[in-house]
Amino acid sequence: MRIRIRHEITQRFEPGSRNMAVTVRLTPRSHEGQFILRWTLDLNSDCRLAAQEDAFGNLCHTFSVDGPTDHLSVVAEGEVETQDATGVIHGTVERFPPSLFLRQTDLTEATPAVVAFAESVRLTEDDPLGQLHALMVALHEKVEERDGPALSGPLSAAAALEAGKACSGGIAHLFTAAARHLGLPARHISGYLAPEGPEEGAEEDKSASVGVGAARHWAEAYTPKIGWISFDAGRNLCGTEHYVRLAVALDAMGVAPLRSTGLEVEEEVSALDSRAPQKLAQAQSQAQS
Repeated sequence: MRIRIRHEITQRFEPGSRNMAVTVRLTPRSHEGQFILRWTLDLNSDCRLAAQEDAFGNLCHTFSVDGPTDHLSVVAEGEVETQDATGVIHGTVERFPPSLFLRQTDLTEATPAVVAFAESVRLTEDDPLGQLHALMVALHEKVEERDGPALSGPLSAAAALEAGKACSGGIAHLFTAAARHLGLPARHISGYLAPEGPEEGAEEDKSASVGVGAARHWAEAYTPKIGWISFDAGRNLCGTEHYVRLAVALDAMGVAPLRSTGLEVEEEVSALDSRAPQKLAQAQSQAQS
């Protein structure tokens, strides 16, 4: 599948701001099942981008803006060719052993409620792969996915469980928190999801409520016999060719597409099958940084 993506971020600053340092994490990498055909970054500011990799191997760009200015716009645009690997991830840059991804963070803290939820899943399956699939199904039934800021400000694992509803980022936090408690390495993924029809056998009421064709978060978990596998509990499925993997970290803070000292962020994202442009879908979100 060939997916065309456009992701625009505008960050607003205090009027007259000067000397701002910005990190952009908006460039996906190729791996088995995902090949970057073309990708560009465009800024509304006259500055030089410095390419680098973060600790997890994500492609980043840093730059500074000499003001005065009151806003900054970044546009990432490109095409990605994908293949369905039944959710199995191979060929990615791996800087750390899987055991690092047993580490909890503030957003994935295993509170007593999260522990109880994870333990209820442990009782249903014995092997790691079975536990991960059971966790995905149980989470899908427990927490309803609602529209929200896909790439900024998702709920913590505990807050998502307590509310019973969350955006894709909050659901990914709960999945990773529960999996790590079960002793299964899990990590947070940001990326894009191209439009597709409801999956065969999926519950119609929940599938209809999930926005597609936009930015999205999901999780990856590790099993010794297979390796890393993607799990999107909000949609109750493993990754398909409709997913484009962008960045990986311990939680949503580590995959934030733009980090700076601005006050407000506005995002506009589209991801579509380039063979069917009439399926274009867009998502907009606003969040305080």
